[in-house]
Amino acid sequence: MRTFFEFFAGGGMARLGLGPAWRCAFANDVDPAKCAAYRANFGGETLIEADIAALKLEDLPAVRADLAWASFPCQDLSLAGARAGLAGARSGLFFQFWRLIEALSGAGRAPRLIVIENVAGLMTSNGGADFRRVIETVAGGGYVVSAMAIDARWFSPQSRPRLFIFGFAQECAPRRRSAPPLDSFSPAAMRASLGALSSKATRRWRWLAARPTARPNMRLEDLVDINAPDWCAARGAAALSMMSARQRATVEALRASGDRHVGAAFRRIRIENGARVQRIEARFDGLAGCLRTPAGGSSRQMLVKIEDGRVFARLLSPREAARLMGLPEDYRLPEQTTAALKLCGDGVSVPVVRWIGEAILTPLLAQEAQAA
Repeated sequence: MRTFFEFFAGGGMARLGLGPAWRCAFANDVDPAKCAAYRANFGGETLIEADIAALKLEDLPAVRADLAWASFPCQDLSLAGARAGLAGARSGLFFQFWRLIEALSGAGRAPRLIVIENVAGLMTSNGGADFRRVIETVAGGGYVVSAMAIDARWFSPQSRPRLFIFGFAQECAPRRRSAPPLDSFSPAAMRASLGALSSKATRRWRWLAARPTARPNMRLEDLVDINAPDWCAARGAAALSMMSARQRATVEALRASGDRHVGAAFRRIRIENGARVQRIEARFDGLAGCLRTPAGGSSRQMLVKIEDGRVFARLLSPREAARLMGLPEDYRLPEQTTAALKLCGDGVSVPVVRWIGEAILTPLLAQEAQAA
């Protein structure tokens, strides 16, 4: 069985995605509610609830892990934030993670594989310099390096683009430097930044050929509680009144069809005629918008249902958010709504992790075993 360390573990979504073929030897997070959820679902024997900056080599198991997974905080990298980048207090915790990787390496226990996950905004933060810094750091640690942008919409009905950076020890690194695929998995921002890498990092770069091959056969409507008691016509009317003329026309056309439609919506501030106007912007393409942490009212996603010629609306529930993240129905969420939504909004999509494990990580570890 393969072993892994789960840094910034949150509610354990990387653990769920990797599945029973992988054994979690160590997990860490600082958020009490997330740690409580982790223990409720997996037990607490491998979990250390502490600031990663306080961890030392002695806190980590005395084994060489096959994988170190790190979904480090995104607040300073997100397009919705102030974009302090890796210099920010939260996203700068990446360097605390890397401090521990260096300590493991010095002890002869460098993980065979590393996966670093964050928002796609990392590719453009500080003009791409932050992305390059992470690549240079991983390559400087002796790893062959790669990256891929993956949207959860390939696996579940949520638009959730994320960046995954990979580090491969030499014995399980991809053997070929395939040409850069010109697709959404290797976007222009990524390719542009790579041109400014050092010669050492450039030599260690590999493009990955693996790609998801099928779209999900599930739509947003399939995951929401369509008969929940809190669907509200008055809230639907209020949402409609806050939409732009174009959005209202879309809703009216769907209402006229007589069919049932379910969409997702956020509140946005738009500048119209020089004034700030709050709008509700909805989508009816079968996808939810990207889940966020509920820091404010505008961050809480709404659902809009058109049925029998009427418009209803309500807030997305924590269980629905969990389904969008690929969490099973028996996953124990925090009881408090805000904590449950934060756990989901901060997490990594479970089916995306599953695909990475099956399509990228496991084949490369098998390659190493065959060569031994």
